[in-house]
Order: sequence, then C-alpha cells, then structure tokens
Amino acid sequence: MKQAALDLKLSLKKTRKREFLEQMERVVPWSALVASIAPHYPEGKNGRPPFSLQTMLRVHFLQQWFTLSDPGMEEAFFDTPLLREFAQLEEFGRLPDESTILRFRHRLEKHQLASQILATVNEILTQRGLLLKAGTVVDATLIAAPTSTKNKSRARDPEMHSSKKGNQWYFGMKAHIGVDADSGLVHTARGTSGHVSDIAQANALLHGHETVAFGDAGYQGVEKRPDANAEVTWHVAMRPGKRKALDKNKPIDALLDKIEKLKAGVRAKVEHPFRVIKRQFGFVKVRYRGLRKNTAQLVTLFALSNLWMVRGKLMGAKA
Repeated sequence: MKQAALDLKLSLKKTRKREFLEQMERVVPWSALVASIAPHYPEGKNGRPPFSLQTMLRVHFLQQWFTLSDPGMEEAFFDTPLLREFAQLEEFGRLPDESTILRFRHRLEKHQLASQILATVNEILTQRGLLLKAGTVVDATLIAAPTSTKNKSRARDPEMHSSKKGNQWYFGMKAHIGVDADSGLVHTARGTSGHVSDIAQANALLHGHETVAFGDAGYQGVEKRPDANAEVTWHVAMRPGKRKALDKNKPIDALLDKIEKLKAGVRAKVEHPFRVIKRQFGFVKVRYRGLRKNTAQLVTLFALSNLWMVRGKLMGAKA
C-alpha cells in the first residue's frame, strides 16, 4: 500500500519533554551552579580537552530528571537530538561516553558538591523571597533497594536495612528532609539506612533559625532528646489511637481535633517534594550501592525539586 504524505510538520510539535526542558533552562541558576563547582573541575591543560562544566552539569541533571543510568544517558544522546541540544553539544561533535559521565558524578561525590548545589539553589530562592525559613516541617520516606543477591559479592547492600511500616517490611534507605513550613521547599536532606528511626534525625533537619517545627506522630518526644534546641517549639501530631478516642461532642476534644487538623495542614507540605522526586522524576529505587552515593543523588534531586515547585514564580520573575 502506498503511504500518504501527510506533511504533519512534526518539528513544530512541542512535546512535554521539550516544554519541561525549556522550563528548566529558564529556572536553573546555571551560572551560579557552575561558579560553585568550578574550583573542583579540571581545566584540561593536558590531553583531550574535557567537556565544558556546564555541559556536564546539564548531563548530570538530565540523568536525574529522566532516570537514566550512565550507559542509558550515553545511548540517549544518540537517540534523542533534544537531549543533545539541551546539553549544549555540537550536532556532529563528540558526545560524552558513560565513563566521562561516571567520572563527573564521582567528582561531585568526592567533593560533596550535591550539598553545594542544594545550598546554591536555596540561597537564590531565599534572595527572591521564596524560602522564608521561619518554620520547619520534618518527615522521612523509604526508598527501596534491590533485595537480590545475584551480584558479584552474592549479598545485599550491607548499608541498606529493613524497616517496618504498618504490617509491611521494606528493604532500603530513608530520605529525611526538613522543609520550609511556608513554601514546602527542602532546606535540609539526609540519607540513612532504612532501620534508622525518624526521630533520631529530627533535630539534625533543622537549619537553626526557625522558631517552630512540625512532625507527624513518629516524632513524639523529640523535644526531650539531648540534641533538641530549647528555642524551637515543636508541634507534633497526636498519636492516631489517641485522636480516634476523642469525643468531638465535648468542647475540649473538639478543639483538640481542630488543632490537629491545622497541624496536619502544615505538615502536608512536606509530602510535595517526595511526590516530585518519586512521581515527576521517577526516583522510586536506589541506583547505587552504599549510602554516600545514593544520598548525593537524593540531595541533588531535592535541589531540582525545589526549582520545579516554584518554576512558575521564577519564570514569571524573569518574564
């Protein structure tokens, strides 16, 4: 059968991926991030000249946004011109191979530059009045790790552990975050094994300038811990069983229930960054072995989630 010439002008179609990358092009503070990483990036005086720092940073962010491994990122450049364009690679020039991408990631891990990326992003958001830091909401989420022992060591990752949530056991790590109570933007992120209790990390998630902090019922007693800051007032949720037993026909119990609803409304903002990294960026399982590498990726993801959540305000300010 003879194929009809439809002349759809497909090049004019703006896909969701292109629209997303155009937004990220505008909201990511490229010059500030490059300046913060530059002291740790080689200039390439000997041998083959390296790719520019901004190109490698763009490649690194593409991996986070589209859940691409190092080999997967290399292959994507051959398949998808849009990604080459975003990474500022020449049309017929050399492309980064998986070893180059791997070495750049190792450099970021070695110098703990993921934390610097988050700090740089948050500094800019603070300057624009989007991150107020008057109060903090803390929470943690489980990130699954492979349970298979079909690997070289024939063992599961020794730095990952099991944790029970409800009646279900999960194997992996935990991402603990402290977010701005007003905007829901992440200011502090930590990674631990799955068996570490939420309350053990609670006070480490405070930035030190807040006066109030919020947490779910798992943080009961946090203000009594040795590392607690006496100047911070904690508003922790009532345990579910105790709240269920409230008699809402009694004025005191009705007031307590109303207070719990108000606290829950504030705490709900901590779920937004988790939704972004898991649903928008597809991060539902650890990619590497060990906590250090996976924590570095988590911190980078939360920096990018901050930009994603306020992209409308940032683009409006630049318009």
